[in-house]
Amino acid sequence: MSTVLINDYLKRLKLPTIAKTYESLAAEASANKVSFQDYLCCLLELEVQSREASTRKQRITEAKFPTLKTLDAFDFQEIPALDKNLVLKLFKGQYLPAKENVIFIGGQGTGKTHLAIALGVQACHEGKRVRFFSTADLIHQLLEARDEKQLLHYQQQLLRYELLILDELGMLDANMNYSQEGSSLLFQVISSRYERLSTVITTNLNFDEWGGVFGSKKLTAALLDRLTHRCHIVEANGESYRFKESLRRKNKTGKSK
Repeated sequence: MSTVLINDYLKRLKLPTIAKTYESLAAEASANKVSFQDYLCCLLELEVQSREASTRKQRITEAKFPTLKTLDAFDFQEIPALDKNLVLKLFKGQYLPAKENVIFIGGQGTGKTHLAIALGVQACHEGKRVRFFSTADLIHQLLEARDEKQLLHYQQQLLRYELLILDELGMLDANMNYSQEGSSLLFQVISSRYERLSTVITTNLNFDEWGGVFGSKKLTAALLDRLTHRCHIVEANGESYRFKESLRRKNKTGKSK
């Protein structure tokens, strides 16, 4: 009878991990003459660990990363010009409570997106809400929300994310500039996060080239003013990391034939 009641109470209290483990752990505790307090502490620890793992998984799913990347998988030797000390400092996570931004600047294939995603994954592991977008996709979604008269609601949703990652700023379809409306909406998103929440941006454009993307020097200046204040700028220049990886795979395949 007591087992039935215990299972019912644990279900009502939503303690599934304890429900699965309390009997086997009780037998183990009894055999090893473990105190009741230690047994209870162990049960609660398992429940907390399970919930934290579930939260991390949920955060990563919500972030919508195109792929999962970690700092451990990044080869700093491939991009020798990269400031490794600065990158390692960022991965300590202090930029988030400080409401600071991060901008990765460099050519194609130099690891910018890898590092941005890795920062996002780490933030998820720390319980932060994160959202990843390609910049062009975010602008498209903002324009759609405006047309459907849902813009304010969508903008408020974006402010729920403690870290917003905007990938490939300046990468455009058909080499066209962002529309004036799209640029203005993107500016509103970034401006609304200024000194309140962190934003990570990756781009292959130097700052003096941003005006050619947004079309308005005034808007670009205002955007850069908000982004670069309290900001870590990481330059990732060098040969394409992806290109060198491709060459290595090709050479390895050639040798095996």
